[in-house]
Amino acid sequence: MTTTAITNIGSLVTNDPALGDGPLGLVQNAAVVIEDDKIAWVGPTATAPAADETFDADGRAVIPGFVDSHSHLVFAGDRTAEFNARMSGRSYSAGGIRTTVAATRAATDAELEANLLRHLHEARRQGTTTFETKSGYGLTVADEARALRIAAAHTEEVTYLGAHIVSPDYADDPAGYVDLVTGEMLEACAPYARWVDVFCEKGAFDGDQARTILTAGAAAGLIPRVHANQLSHGPGVQLAVELEAASADHCTHLTDADVDALAQAAATTVATLLPGAEFSTRAQWPDARRLIDAGATVALSTDCNPGSSYTSSMPFCIALAVRDMGMTPDEALWSATAGGARALRRADVGVVTPGARADLALLDAPSHVHLAYRPGVPLVSAVWQKGLRVH
Repeated sequence: MTTTAITNIGSLVTNDPALGDGPLGLVQNAAVVIEDDKIAWVGPTATAPAADETFDADGRAVIPGFVDSHSHLVFAGDRTAEFNARMSGRSYSAGGIRTTVAATRAATDAELEANLLRHLHEARRQGTTTFETKSGYGLTVADEARALRIAAAHTEEVTYLGAHIVSPDYADDPAGYVDLVTGEMLEACAPYARWVDVFCEKGAFDGDQARTILTAGAAAGLIPRVHANQLSHGPGVQLAVELEAASADHCTHLTDADVDALAQAAATTVATLLPGAEFSTRAQWPDARRLIDAGATVALSTDCNPGSSYTSSMPFCIALAVRDMGMTPDEALWSATAGGARALRRADVGVVTPGARADLALLDAPSHVHLAYRPGVPLVSAVWQKGLRVH
């Protein structure tokens, strides 16, 4: 067994109120001892046990590694032209996904994996140590299965999203595509996935279609998540709560009944907010304040994808959430770490407590508040993932 002590931490976010002050469990002048891939000890530097190696944080802040619980990283090509047109006045709709579908189908396995790894390394440099990613840019049995197989080699949090949009091959037969997604495609994809997702939205899948897809996925052993209420009011949030989905993602257009439902389901269904999408599409911001005040559990994630949110930066999303969504810096950080873990139904990440996975980010700043206070500045100066310093 190898132990490493990170000492002289000016401000440590544990996300465990039993270890420190407030909901973030803040510990000042702190130390963390890592044993192999786990947190072994947390407390004041003055009483830290001896370790094989020591890293001096020199008064800087340490936070849990970010947990990005919503991304779309198995794809090829980009949509620069679409973004440029949108910034010049064209609105966003779900149909742009077809451009990425064509590029992804044409790419080799090696090209898809290389692109995935490039984005993972980019995210890790910014403090992300746990990530979920989805299929959804193949929309054939073979292409969806290979996307999930490639993803599963790099994360355990893999989501089957054959129901991203109706495949162009089934443009005149959406019912036939639902049959494919819930039949042969599900059978091929389920062995590689933990989750099943559906884009419940005008231009994608309606409430009845989404229920059919999620119910079939659950019968195959996958846990539901839902792209819900992104572009308009719709049935997605209510469906997510009804089926006890792990998360309802986007949650931009909510009725009072939707907010109440998410608050009542706070222990099971997390409202995952994706401000990168609103930034990139100039859309209405989700109202995080409304959800938090109602008692809902809120996560923040990047939604990294080539069309509507091409960012892998959790610090950027924190800054957006604080400035434009009504969150405090403390709430935004919790949502980007412990909140993301809740959305993945994980207790071993998003926290710095004994027994948790040793995922940490050192900030070149005295406090986590600098993530929102200094937007766009690369503050993450070191990252530990599963106990190893990886950046």
